[in-house]
Amino acid sequence: MTKEEMKRLVEEHYDSAINDQNLLILDSQLNASFIDHGMPPGTPPGPNPAKKWLAQLKTSFPDLRVNLHHLVAEEDIVAVRATWRGTHSATFMGVPPTGRIIEFTGAVFWRVDAGQLAERWPFIDRAAILEQLKAPTDQ
Repeated sequence: MTKEEMKRLVEEHYDSAINDQNLLILDSQLNASFIDHGMPPGTPPGPNPAKKWLAQLKTSFPDLRVNLHHLVAEEDIVAVRATWRGTHSATFMGVPPTGRIIEFTGAVFWRVDAGQLAERWPFIDRAAILEQLKAPTDQ
């Protein structure tokens, strides 16, 4: 794949799986041995753990949207910087729903192999997310 094709694949992943909430698309976007390095140790490879995680994320933030700012491709890697924004509507990371709009920026590196996403390395400030979720309620 060219660098532009790899970037299009990653863009389509965010648009379809996150913004359009189409988890079935993961079967064609993620290869059978897909590894998400952001998952807990012992998570099996493949699309199913990613489907489960995204379903949980969409339950917690049903209006979740991702806005991509930068995509850079080099060799078989695509780097992405993006902002995520959604309303906290169900328990997430042990925090009951707050109704707050949460927004955070993160970076993710994707490895592409044979036209599919093969590996993911996310760099997200989870402490900042928890801080937003647990902030005192406005009076």
